[in-house]
Amino acid sequence: MNKDFTFTIKSIGLDENYHPSDNTRITTNFANLARGESRQQNLRNALNMVNNSFNALANWDNPKGDRYSVELEIISVDMDIQGSGETFPSIEVLKTNIVDHKTNERIEGIVGNNFSSYVRDYDFSVLLLEHNKDQSHFSIPDDFGVLHGKLFKYFVNSNAYKQYFNKPPVICLSVSDNKTYQRTENQHPVLGVEYLPNESSLTEQYFKKMGLQVRYFMTPNSVAPLAFYFFGDLLNDYSNLELISTISTMGTFQRIYRPEIYNANAVAGKCYQPNLKNLDHSLTQIVYNREERSQLAIEQGKFAQEHFIKPYQTVLEQWSANYAL
Repeated sequence: MNKDFTFTIKSIGLDENYHPSDNTRITTNFANLARGESRQQNLRNALNMVNNSFNALANWDNPKGDRYSVELEIISVDMDIQGSGETFPSIEVLKTNIVDHKTNERIEGIVGNNFSSYVRDYDFSVLLLEHNKDQSHFSIPDDFGVLHGKLFKYFVNSNAYKQYFNKPPVICLSVSDNKTYQRTENQHPVLGVEYLPNESSLTEQYFKKMGLQVRYFMTPNSVAPLAFYFFGDLLNDYSNLELISTISTMGTFQRIYRPEIYNANAVAGKCYQPNLKNLDHSLTQIVYNREERSQLAIEQGKFAQEHFIKPYQTVLEQWSANYAL
């Protein structure tokens, strides 16, 4: 049996001077902003939106709305399969840190937030498309997401993760535009009003294989629910400031990338179906290329196939068959 896989964790600040590295998936939210002529203005505007959103939610003992700022780190995880020193960029997430300007304290936030993975690109943009190429109706391969899920759980349980991070990750995504969400009576002071989906989605099932459960909340000052994927107990395992750091960061990204949903001019009602064709929305002053992002997902999936899935297929299959938490 092969040796244990090893992980190397690297961190770089996401500020207005950020340039994506060669190993960064360029479909990643923050990398897409950091390209082209408007890159510095894009980043500056996005980070200002994050800080304004944070202070609006953390409004106690904050009369001028300027007590806090959020610092973001891009966490890149490289994986060594055979102990040879050759690594593959496995996942990339964001880490939030909160600066309290009143006490001059730096408070650790949440890791996760944004989630990107070449292997997920392979699963969705190569494997799933090929599986359905000649099918009369859409179906999902039997082992879809199993390897990716086990690799993710293995990383979160690794010593490398535990040395860097005190708490499990929380990943925050947009809602699905082909599901309906029903508002409940459950309300949290920071996460806001909880919504329940009418059915499970492929994304939910995929993240479940990663060990993550999901809840949907429409946060105060927002117009649509966000999806929060987490281990454990979302409402009790994290402080209000930690949760606000994720809400303000990912709420900002969604307003930029999904303005039809998250910058809509009407607030989600009791029964809500997101609509990406909604014309009644406002645009942020931030340039974003959604079409390019879709095309690149296929390229990045093929990259994973060539440099990870094919060369290590036997090792990965053996490991996956024997892996159990």
